[in-house]
Amino acid sequence: MAQDLIAQARAWLAEDPDAETRDELAGLVEAQDTAELEARFAGTLQFGTAGLRGELGAGPMRMNRVVVIRAAAGLAGYLKDQGHTDGLVVIGYDARYKSADFARDTAAVMTGAGLRAVLLPRPLPTPVLAFAIRHLGAVAGVEVTASHNPPRDNGYKVYLGDGSQIVPPADAEIAARIEAVGSLHDVPRPEAGWDTLGNEVLDAYLERTDAVLSEGSPRTARVVYTAMHGVGKDVVLAAWERAGFPAPVLVAEQAEPDPAFPTVAFPNPEEPGAMDLAFAKAREARPDIVIANDPDADRCAVAVPDDGADGGWRMLRGDEVGALLAAHLVRKGARGTFAESIVSSSLLRRIAEAAGLGYQETLTGFKWIARVEGLRYGYEEALGYCVDPEGVRDKDGITAALLVAELTSELKEQGRTLLDLLDDLAVEHGLHATDQLSVRVKDLGIIADAMRRLRERPPVTLAGLQVVSAEDLAKGTAELPPTDGLRYCLEGEFDARVIVRPSGTEPKLKCYLEVVVPVTDASELAGARARAVEILAAVKHDLAQAAGI
Repeated sequence: MAQDLIAQARAWLAEDPDAETRDELAGLVEAQDTAELEARFAGTLQFGTAGLRGELGAGPMRMNRVVVIRAAAGLAGYLKDQGHTDGLVVIGYDARYKSADFARDTAAVMTGAGLRAVLLPRPLPTPVLAFAIRHLGAVAGVEVTASHNPPRDNGYKVYLGDGSQIVPPADAEIAARIEAVGSLHDVPRPEAGWDTLGNEVLDAYLERTDAVLSEGSPRTARVVYTAMHGVGKDVVLAAWERAGFPAPVLVAEQAEPDPAFPTVAFPNPEEPGAMDLAFAKAREARPDIVIANDPDADRCAVAVPDDGADGGWRMLRGDEVGALLAAHLVRKGARGTFAESIVSSSLLRRIAEAAGLGYQETLTGFKWIARVEGLRYGYEEALGYCVDPEGVRDKDGITAALLVAELTSELKEQGRTLLDLLDDLAVEHGLHATDQLSVRVKDLGIIADAMRRLRERPPVTLAGLQVVSAEDLAKGTAELPPTDGLRYCLEGEFDARVIVRPSGTEPKLKCYLEVVVPVTDASELAGARARAVEILAAVKHDLAQAAGI
């Protein structure tokens, strides 16, 4: 076994063009670190609809230049199979470790395969890449990013010519092409032949952001903004200036790109502690709202002043922002279909139906939401919002932030706040309270065991509410293709819903909870919210026991 591992490692070393990972792997071989070598050569990172994502390092189970070159060669082969023999591939990247290297390798492989490749001019938000695909008439796009994952991770997202991320069967067909790649020495990688764009695509994206806002709308919202050590700041500042909003107050410690993400444990606005510096700045600057992007700026987090919250500021849940944006778009006269992922709040359905708009539920991920016919607005609870699908067919944390700022400004003119509008929506449609049970694991077997346990012994009641339906989404439904997930509908004192699924991008088991508490007027809201908190806590407890987590 040890000799096989050493042989695999030496074969890898012979192909690896990266001196850093060669030195790393050579050190493991010299130290005969069998356990670490086994971890790195236990298989290969699997290419799926999310592309690739994993920890940086040497070996086929890590993200590195060898894995990326193979992925690029597989994608190039797939595109040529589809008849795109000289099509354009646009490549973007964030500011993480190795992102620029992976982007250049991709450009070289595409050029060597006879395709035309263009690189975005510098690390830029993922939505700019998604926009550029359709703007430039590309047949595909690649974004090198691990979004809000830990610092040692990186990833590789693939879009096709419609500007949406890939869905089956394209993922399996690309994966098969990757598997068929032989020696890296046989993959042509010229030193030049691709183009690096100037600012023209970014300028076109910024011009497109103008279309999100209503002509003559108030632009008075004062904002504290954090880029979370990512690439959002410059684009947000430019968009804000174009729109005529007051310049955001920056969280200076997190304003510039830094792949170490030194001020946070995880560069995700949803993670505990990630917003602490933004809240400290807000207590000092006293803005109307706080806005945060994740590192690649495709997500948008919003916080509001709340005297009842610790420190005086409260993060809005993704479902709350999703409902606020929907209500704002309805008021602006939006037509078309509103869509959301199955793990997001059912409040969107109520808002769409009340406005006479189409509504559709999809599997998790914007790769599905973006493909909804006639889409006007889509969101999912993980802080992702698509407010301009004709411009960007993916989540876009910058245009979403602009729309939140416009809504805040309009409410401010009326002496109202985002929380006031949430109260209005609760009175009109019922209080839709959501929560999440999220368990991060080191051993993925824990997730598989929990899913198996729930499938074998599904709960009969949760929090005293009767489970009236238990769907195994792996079997698919009339509306949804198969996916690894479970959905429970509950009835009793209130209606509730639970969805359990493994995360597609992180080692987490995620459980999405919702309870709907009817209210007749605003005087009932405080009591309804308190009761909803109790029910959600009890559902969490009972579900964790049922899953054995």
